[in-house]
Amino acid sequence: MLHKARRLLVIALVLSLVGCVVPLKGPSHEEVVKQALPITAEIGLQWNKEDSEGPVKNGWLATFKDETLEQLVDEVLQNNPELAVAQANLQSAASIANQAGARLLPDVNVAAAAQSTTRGSKTSTGTGVSLNVQWELDLWGKLSASSSAAKEAYRASEANFEFTRQSLVAQTAKAWYLAIEAKTQEHLAEHAVKIYQNFLYIVRVQVEVGTAQQQDIYLVKADLAKAKDRQHKASASLEQKVRNLEILLGRYPSAELEVPRVFIEMPQSVPTGLPVELLERRPDLRAAERQVAAAFQRIQVAKAAKLPSITLTGSGGRSSNELIDLIGVSKGFFSLGSNFLAPFDIGGELQTQVEIETTQQKAALATYGSIALRAFNEVESALGNEASLKEREALLASAVKYSRSALRVSNTQYKIGQVDLFSVLQMQARSIDAKMSLIGIMNARLAQRIDLHLALGGSFSE
Repeated sequence: MLHKARRLLVIALVLSLVGCVVPLKGPSHEEVVKQALPITAEIGLQWNKEDSEGPVKNGWLATFKDETLEQLVDEVLQNNPELAVAQANLQSAASIANQAGARLLPDVNVAAAAQSTTRGSKTSTGTGVSLNVQWELDLWGKLSASSSAAKEAYRASEANFEFTRQSLVAQTAKAWYLAIEAKTQEHLAEHAVKIYQNFLYIVRVQVEVGTAQQQDIYLVKADLAKAKDRQHKASASLEQKVRNLEILLGRYPSAELEVPRVFIEMPQSVPTGLPVELLERRPDLRAAERQVAAAFQRIQVAKAAKLPSITLTGSGGRSSNELIDLIGVSKGFFSLGSNFLAPFDIGGELQTQVEIETTQQKAALATYGSIALRAFNEVESALGNEASLKEREALLASAVKYSRSALRVSNTQYKIGQVDLFSVLQMQARSIDAKMSLIGIMNARLAQRIDLHLALGGSFSE
């Protein structure tokens, strides 16, 4: 009885020591930034390019005031296969984190057995049921660190999933406006075909009355053929862009989605916040930071694996057979024990694992630094491109206006015989080219604004 009491006292002491084990905290955000970005001190208080002051806001999708686009985004979030894969991976990471946390608790199971033995004409039977407990004590924080590593990996997966959602919505918005651009270009190409068909009719009449020559007909036919080729090219481009959008929506790529040919108005400029705030706001950077923390915890697991471990075991239950009944022994039983294991790292495998995990953390830090620099570049480039595209749009809008005026003058001069048909056709081609270039720039501005929102890390929803 005294021996049993001593054993229970030792177990209680060990359990009290286990309760004092506190897993080491991973590196703070400031420490990760300092180690991964030696140029942290060079990060300015403002972006180099002109921007709108104020904190970055969520809900950028609503600023486009495009109800159709919002409906498409809802459909993408519901049906996109890639997002479904990301969702499944996130759920898997959550299960792994739960599994790692469960190792901190005792392993409990119930066993039952029945046996029948026949010897000659005699048969004996026996039955038993037992409750078995096995618990590895977390003396050095190995299990706690393993659980923390899994939790950090889950947080990284969670942030990556959010970045996948944001990227997918941005991709959908850009695909939508690419389809609108293609639809508008197709419309302009059709308009050009009709114009040259009308010119061909007029020139044929003029040849019949002697005011034009046969070569004028050839000139118009050549330009008409070019216009039809451009129309076919625009139609094929529209079909492909609509199919790409339908795939994002999770639909069959049948090119049946209705697309308007009118662009929305360019939204007002958006607040861009501060460069240092980007490091905490963007989901992909948060994911990279959590990977650094997970790598840190895995180093602790590898270090603790070099130390001794103690596992408590216990079982209790009840058994019955003819022999026990005959000698009158109690049918209940209880056992309590402990296992001690001290590894001898003779070949250096355990130390090598520590070195591997340390190297992995260095790689995670370098990855974080790379993603951060790319994020800064994306914002700076988006701001610079937006300013440049705005100026180009204004210039091309002027070009469309002036080419339209020049075309009207040229048509009038042709009617009174001051210029030949070739001059009119040149003016017509310039006017159409100017309109197509303007449409391209308008779409590029919208796409650039979407890229800016994605780069800044503001969510598309409120």
